[in-house]
Amino acid sequence: MERRSFLKKAGVVAGTSALAACTAAVDKVAAGGAGGKVEWTLASSFPKNLDTIFGAADVFAKRVAELSNGNFIINVKAAGEIVPGPEVLNAVQNKTVQIGHTASYYFFGKDATFAFDTAVPFGMTSRQHTAWMLHGGGMELMRDFFKQYNVVNFLGGNTGTQMGGWYKKEIKTVEDLKGLKLRIGGFAGKVMAKMGVVPQQIPGGEIYTALEKGTIDGAEWVGPYDDEKLGFYKVAPNYYYPGWWEGGASLSFYVNQEEYAKLSDNYKAIIAAASMEAHTDMQAKYDAKNPGALANLINNGAKLQAFPKEVMEAAFKATKEVFAEEAASNANFKKILDNWLAFRHNEAQWFGLAEKSYSEFMTTNPWKPGA
Repeated sequence: MERRSFLKKAGVVAGTSALAACTAAVDKVAAGGAGGKVEWTLASSFPKNLDTIFGAADVFAKRVAELSNGNFIINVKAAGEIVPGPEVLNAVQNKTVQIGHTASYYFFGKDATFAFDTAVPFGMTSRQHTAWMLHGGGMELMRDFFKQYNVVNFLGGNTGTQMGGWYKKEIKTVEDLKGLKLRIGGFAGKVMAKMGVVPQQIPGGEIYTALEKGTIDGAEWVGPYDDEKLGFYKVAPNYYYPGWWEGGASLSFYVNQEEYAKLSDNYKAIIAAASMEAHTDMQAKYDAKNPGALANLINNGAKLQAFPKEVMEAAFKATKEVFAEEAASNANFKKILDNWLAFRHNEAQWFGLAEKSYSEFMTTNPWKPGA
């Protein structure tokens, strides 16, 4: 072969290879960066009929698909479709699924520290919790904790301050709590036990039947919108407030650490953005839907009552005792508690000044349509 001919052909081959490499690079960028098309499965801890709390995962998945031009797909599965709701953490840890949507305090039995990611008794409200996570060191502390479980956590919604639950009998004194079989999750169960309650861990879809059969004497879930759907008022009419154990219950997306590491920076940014959208959307939906649902419940016979001051004070005392006991034996818990308490104190002072006075005036001076 002549040298000139060889060089000419070599140039063509090199040019073709360069063009192919350039085209492949463009395709990768169009697909969201290194990694190209990605398809994951998300396991939720919630049933589909609870459309607001389960729906956060749908909002998240839809936004991920939109932001990636359809190249990053997340298939959402309800509790029980792949694993039961309480098994979501294990499923993400073990790569049964790449991502989960859950309430971290469900895993309180593994380590009480999980509860800080969702809610603890007499904890912060929705806005305060989000502020702690994003600007008070909470996310960094929880991320460090979750490394032990092969998980990268993201905010995944908030219910706002919850109701105190449904009871077959009225709660007038602390004595009325003793021996009461109550469906209650997370750290609150330990506090309630100190007050004489027998806490029960029951998935949301099984609570009504347990109340109807008398397996339990009372149950807490979230608030009016979900509670109306679940029909608790039919079998336990006494509806109490506030849910002092969940001042702002936050949900989370769990991503398997190894699977997350494989993603491009662009896809990681998409997960962060979509999770925040789902987080904000859930709270907005509950705030919009709860007032009408509460009115419906009262019209259908729910007896709305506030927990007596005696019960609230006893609960607060028990909470401080349980926190001290846990911190003395759990280094993970103690590490987060110190930061959390300082932030909670400052938030309580600020919200008590501006928000509380404004809210009280708004409540006592209603401004109805047409007025």
